[in-house]
Amino acid sequence: MAVRLDELDRKILVELQRDGGQSLDDIAKAVGSSKTPVWNRIRKMREGGVIRQQTFLLDAEALGFEACFFVLIRTSEHDAEWQARFLKALNDRPEVQEAHRLAGDIDYILKVVVANARAYDTFYQALISEVKVHNVTALLSMEEIKSTTMLPLQTTSV
Repeated sequence: MAVRLDELDRKILVELQRDGGQSLDDIAKAVGSSKTPVWNRIRKMREGGVIRQQTFLLDAEALGFEACFFVLIRTSEHDAEWQARFLKALNDRPEVQEAHRLAGDIDYILKVVVANARAYDTFYQALISEVKVHNVTALLSMEEIKSTTMLPLQTTSV
């Protein structure tokens, strides 16, 4: 179901991305509308799949997760059975924050958040014991410069 969004919908989505925990009254005030129309629009965007879920962002370092690794994976396996095992291995591990299949020399890139290098090694050993990979390169992020979940709704037409 295609959902057509107007300027008010985009403003509502910007507010929800900025702080999903704010009240309907606060959202309505910020977008220049009243509570009931804002709620109806949010409901329609949920039903239409524009809004997938409401969640809270946690501070990884405050919770003891001080290491972020970007893991580059090359594999010589591409059959459906291997892909199913690989997908299961990734989904079973909460350390994997993101996983992308790539075009080019690298097949997959993972964002893995762990407490420290030893925890990464535990993750790595478990992963390679479950699925065969040709090459794994882990890159330690020294500093997070920018991280956002916000889509650029104000500058694009949806």
